[in-house]
Amino acid sequence: MGDREADQALVERVQAGDKQAYGLLVAKYQRKLLRLVSRLVRDSAEAEDVAQETFIKAYRALPGFRGDSAFYTWLYRIGVNTAKNWLVANGRRAPTSTELDNEEAENYGESDLLRDTDTPERLLMTKQIGETVNGAMADLPEELRTAISLREIDGLSYEEIAQVMECPIGTVRSRIFRAREAIAVKLRPLLDTSPDRRW
Repeated sequence: MGDREADQALVERVQAGDKQAYGLLVAKYQRKLLRLVSRLVRDSAEAEDVAQETFIKAYRALPGFRGDSAFYTWLYRIGVNTAKNWLVANGRRAPTSTELDNEEAENYGESDLLRDTDTPERLLMTKQIGETVNGAMADLPEELRTAISLREIDGLSYEEIAQVMECPIGTVRSRIFRAREAIAVKLRPLLDTSPDRRW
């Protein structure tokens, strides 16, 4: 049984009145959802509140969930919309950075391979590239930033992103292409590549 089928089985259990099954879905997607929300709502305590509100909204809406999309795609859409609504209600804009989680950063440091090959020059270049990418992402309009984040950070397919962002798949492709182009423009001087080089 794949992930989607397992989630659907849990959803059906919740729809039949099994509240514990929803707890399993929350446990499975809590960290992923919090990571998604944290990219929009920067304050960690507020992001946790928004994630919790997302799970509450999803629970209330679950009786109407028909399984047309994967559960996590549906949940992510609710999360993105809840975060956007929260930002509007609090007079804020979406955040401008896509930094690594502390845990992810620690895992990179644990790698023997990285310790053996990373010279000070390479580490500096890697840091500059990371800062440039974060800066380029920060400058992107919200739709482009969300699309590229869902694709490159969360690994969602184009179809799943279209469902989360509630737009046609062609629009998703266009947004991701434009985001990549904008990031590439900022990286070219750093990497000393020609403007006609494709990434």
